[in-house]
Amino acid sequence: MADQAMGGEWSGTEDATEDTQKICDEVKNQVEQQTGKKYVVYKAVKFWVQVGKVFNFNIKVFAGEENYIHLDVIQHLPCYGGKVELHRVEVGKTKDDPLGTFP
Repeated sequence: MADQAMGGEWSGTEDATEDTQKICDEVKNQVEQQTGKKYVVYKAVKFWVQVGKVFNFNIKVFAGEENYIHLDVIQHLPCYGGKVELHRVEVGKTKDDPLGTFP
């Protein structure tokens, strides 16, 4: 998954994988705390990744009905413990909103 982006470049947008969903699941509690919502539907659908000193993921998550959220997630390299952290969340997204780098 992450080997498509090298040296700080962003990969292209890809369909989410089981690994992408696992990353989303690891930060779900943080997402719910930041947004003040409980998500019954929470399915990763698209992502892109930037590889550097960490893996920086932008992930589009289907949140039910016509609601989508975008997550900015950092995954530390395995040699640094592999910890996954939510950096930012954007709510109010639609199926057609492209993933972008967060401001």
